Amino acid sequence: MAVQKYKTTAVAQRTVTSPKKGFSITGFLGGIGSELKKVVWLSRREVVYLTVVVIIVAGVAGLVLGGVDRGFGQLVRNFFLGG
Repeated sequence: MAVQKYKTTAVAQRTVTSPKKGFSITGFLGGIGSELKKVVWLSRREVVYLTVVVIIVAGVAGLVLGGVDRGFGQLVRNFFLGG
């Protein structure tokens, strides 16, 4: 019976951290405030422009999907329902 030898590797050391502290509402709200300060906000002009783009794209998509729905409805009525 053959004996297999395995290489041993160094085990990574774990860092010991202090136990977690309890939830603090003031710490939570302070964290929210500090994160909001890091946000790069859009200008009013950019917001208006992008809002208009979204409304136009949604309208065009609605018209296209409505047309496809109407077409399939006509197809079903004419060919499958004998209409």
